[in-house]
Amino acid sequence: MKTSFFFVFSLCTLFGFGQNEIVVSPALDVLREFDKVRDFTMDASGSESYFTIQSQTEDVSVISTSSKTGDAWGNPMIASFSGTYKDMEPFFAPDGLRLYFVSNRPLHDSINTPKDFDIWYVERLSTTAAWSQPINMGTPINTEHNEFYPAVAENGNLYYTGDRPDSKGEDDIFFSEFKNGTYSEPISLGESINTEGYEYNAYISKNDSYLIFGGYNRADGQGSGDLYISFKNTSGEWSKAQPLPQPVNSKQMDYCPFVDEATNTLYFTSRRTSNPDGPMHNMQSLVQFLNSYENGNSRLYKANMDVTKLRP
Repeated sequence: MKTSFFFVFSLCTLFGFGQNEIVVSPALDVLREFDKVRDFTMDASGSESYFTIQSQTEDVSVISTSSKTGDAWGNPMIASFSGTYKDMEPFFAPDGLRLYFVSNRPLHDSINTPKDFDIWYVERLSTTAAWSQPINMGTPINTEHNEFYPAVAENGNLYYTGDRPDSKGEDDIFFSEFKNGTYSEPISLGESINTEGYEYNAYISKNDSYLIFGGYNRADGQGSGDLYISFKNTSGEWSKAQPLPQPVNSKQMDYCPFVDEATNTLYFTSRRTSNPDGPMHNMQSLVQFLNSYENGNSRLYKANMDVTKLRP
């Protein structure tokens, strides 16, 4: 149950079982009341965040935002550009002036029928200005297939998930170089990252040097979906992806990474449970489990972790 889960980690910290002990905890206390939350992005100042709140059936998927005052995050609000269609997977550009996201909204307001999922963005003139109306990224990024989970480095290079026919298997991580103000034709990253299975939800570091992404049911994983990291060498080649350690990866689905590089904090989504195999002897224990944070629904977590130390 929730109490025992955090008690274990508290003991590790309290009695100093190692300064590098990885502690996993809920990301934002103000999101505890929402039963299905995923995706997280934050601006460079660490005071403005966006995330996705969904219904259990995911028929409703809304991008919301929260601002931090001091050490406390404020109550979430629906983003100005969201709430009508299925929106998710926000990602801040490093300068904070553009926010990428995924939506099934139609290309034009005159069309009421949702389409496949595309990558969109909103932009603003300053970090205190209002967001523009959503803008579709267009070709060559968006196609008649689905595009998901955009992530952009400081040099403008774009990484995202695609289910295109040129994938190596199922969903792949695709890359498009930003050069001379335009995006190149996307390519599926190499076999050090993509496999015949599912790869998805890539976070790219600001300096374009490492990639954290989700891999499903891999032999070296904990089970279900796990988070993996790959590093780019000086010749531009990616190292063989390695799984992130426990307790970040669990037996349940772990996905949607984001790194606050200023504080070495990893944010991610997980469907972990505090008592996945334990008995439910009475209604009280069942209700307590269902109302706990680790009840198998999508929740946001954070971990103190310098991922750059995993470089081989």
